[in-house]
Amino acid sequence: MADRRFIPATRRPSRPAPPIRRIANKRWATTPDSVQAWGWYVDGEKQKCDVLDLATERAKEGEGFVWLGLKDPTDEDMSRFARQFDLHPLAIEDAVEGHTRSKLEQFGDTLFCVISTVAYVDHEAVTETSEIVSTGQIMVFLGENFVMTVRRGENTPLYLLRQQLEREPEDLALGPAYVLYKVLDRIVDDYMQVVSDFETDIDEVEEDIFAQSGTTGVDRVYNLKRELIEFKRSVVPLAAPLSALSTRTYPVVPPETRAYFREVADHHTDARESILSFDEVLSTILQAGLARVGVADNQDMRRLSAVVAVLAVPTTLGAVYGMNFDNMPELHTRYGYFVVLAVMVLGMAACIAYFRDKGWL
Repeated sequence: MADRRFIPATRRPSRPAPPIRRIANKRWATTPDSVQAWGWYVDGEKQKCDVLDLATERAKEGEGFVWLGLKDPTDEDMSRFARQFDLHPLAIEDAVEGHTRSKLEQFGDTLFCVISTVAYVDHEAVTETSEIVSTGQIMVFLGENFVMTVRRGENTPLYLLRQQLEREPEDLALGPAYVLYKVLDRIVDDYMQVVSDFETDIDEVEEDIFAQSGTTGVDRVYNLKRELIEFKRSVVPLAAPLSALSTRTYPVVPPETRAYFREVADHHTDARESILSFDEVLSTILQAGLARVGVADNQDMRRLSAVVAVLAVPTTLGAVYGMNFDNMPELHTRYGYFVVLAVMVLGMAACIAYFRDKGWL
């Protein structure tokens, strides 16, 4: 999507970053491995600071905000950050255990947003066991002076987004709400890309099912349906959080930003409607595939019936003349054997010609 710019409600004039102060007994012994990146931003400019808790204290005093990015944090990691940013225990529990659906909750002045992520899995062709989409989650804690993103899985890495925003300090100066907007924008863009790739797979299977010499197997269609259900479960629930962000009032989301969240919601609607249309298309393809299976089975039964009818001619004659009765005049004729063989051959030939004419053979 094209880059959009917020119009902030209020903004302090740019000024040099204040000197760093050391706060006693606040330095962490080590940085958790789950920390992917973090930064302290004042008027959109990243400050030179190596101590997260120090930057957090300065942000709480009104000097910019902190953006912390985590990936697959442990319970211990989340407990440390919960104390650092005064996060609600229920939100921390969701961040540690993961949540199955996208949602938006408010805990005091902090927003907690769970967003399902989706990525397309490359494959040479669609088979009955192909993995087409992989899912993950990004959880965003949004406060007045901080934003913390927690990523579960490998989908939608945010380091490129962070680099982009750091090159555009006038946008990053708009605060944590702008970061949430850009994260949602990036995730919905990924939805649209998966929609495009998924459509290609559906077209491939559809072409094969409806082709004159195509396969009649429906296992691939079932697999696409299964993967589409997983895709839909990840995408559809995000509609409620986007609607809330674009219509309701939150302390940490300026009213001027609602229009931008509405735009993301519009793009999300496009993705959701495409998924629903895919469901209908796959249902139609599945019905067509099952119909072709039925036709193929019926054709096989015709062939078997025709073969049985052809073999019935010699079987019947052989059964008649194989009976051990004494009074069977034909058994003693000079050319009886050759006559019976000729009748068998002519009878079988007549049956074969008939069934071929009817299209059974």
